[in-house]
Amino acid sequence: MPRKPPQRTRATKSPAARRKAAAPWRPPDLIDLARRLSEASGVSGDEAAVRRIVLESLQGRTDQVSVDALGNILVRCRPSGRRALRVMVAAHLDEVGLIIVAISSDGMLRFETVGGVDERYLLGKAVWVGRDHLPGVIGVKPIHLSGPAEVARAVPVDSLRIDIGAASKEAASQWVQPGDRVVFATRFEARGQLLLGKALDDRLGVASLISLVLDPPANIELLAAFTTQEEVGLRGAQVAAYALNPQAALVLDTTPANDLPLGDGSENAAYNTKLGAGPAVYLADRGTLSDRRLVSLVVEAARAEGLPFQFRQPGGGTTDAAAIHLTREGIPSVSLSVPARYLHSPRSLARREDWLNTLRLSRAALARLAPDKLR
Repeated sequence: MPRKPPQRTRATKSPAARRKAAAPWRPPDLIDLARRLSEASGVSGDEAAVRRIVLESLQGRTDQVSVDALGNILVRCRPSGRRALRVMVAAHLDEVGLIIVAISSDGMLRFETVGGVDERYLLGKAVWVGRDHLPGVIGVKPIHLSGPAEVARAVPVDSLRIDIGAASKEAASQWVQPGDRVVFATRFEARGQLLLGKALDDRLGVASLISLVLDPPANIELLAAFTTQEEVGLRGAQVAAYALNPQAALVLDTTPANDLPLGDGSENAAYNTKLGAGPAVYLADRGTLSDRRLVSLVVEAARAEGLPFQFRQPGGGTTDAAAIHLTREGIPSVSLSVPARYLHSPRSLARREDWLNTLRLSRAALARLAPDKLR
């Protein structure tokens, strides 16, 4: 009986690697990705629409993707070397917004804020209610019917209602239920250097992290975490960091730029970041003292690549790093943010180059990260 010819052995490839070989990879259209992410509704605790966009963007391009009990998306990108550093890179999916708590007999919707919403912006604003973007408006007594004292004082949230045009509780209940989230009805715009839209905090970071996952650095094991509930206490990041157990962490976020001039026309000396000055490297904030080794690494990468950067001046606010760096035995962490004006309002403003340079700097810093950098 004739012998069978010996079979040739081939190196096995992961499913994602085979798909990449079959279809040439193209970088995503970052502006279109930012638009879709910005216009999605993703108030803390109901990030499903944003999560769907992320999962669709990653489909077929990476091997290990999972969604945990809090809704975090966790991605592991295998390194080329065996002893590569495990590095968590995080960006949060959620945004501040409102939540429906009751429906009145006249069809009006009572609501509460979720996260640090600037209540000064609420009066008369158009909103989208629920996952289907039901249009509504935040109502207040018309100025024609208000006395001088009413006009002068701030209107508390419990005196405001969302009007969807329903004439009764029964009619409104066909469209809305308590627990539905509400976001500002804002369309994303990219005009020259200006990026305008809601939830740029932190959809710009989410878009950047998608880009990193689709083309990960080869020198590290990239552990990407698209986290939930950041705006209400960094909750998703704490869970994600425990599960991923990284050796270092980089957080991609957006930070308020307090750079507007003072009323007398002089420069604002109390700024924390400035638009047009590049990515903001965190030294310290309300919840974190950034790891000095990682700060030095980021600065070294910026100077080597000729990228602009600025140090975020200490002050209020914090990022997912505040939860990550206290997880398990402690995780060296640093945050890198895009400066933007009017965060937590109906429309934020950022500069395109600040955002793209933040992505470039994060990629350059990760490419230089090695175990000896943490000794």
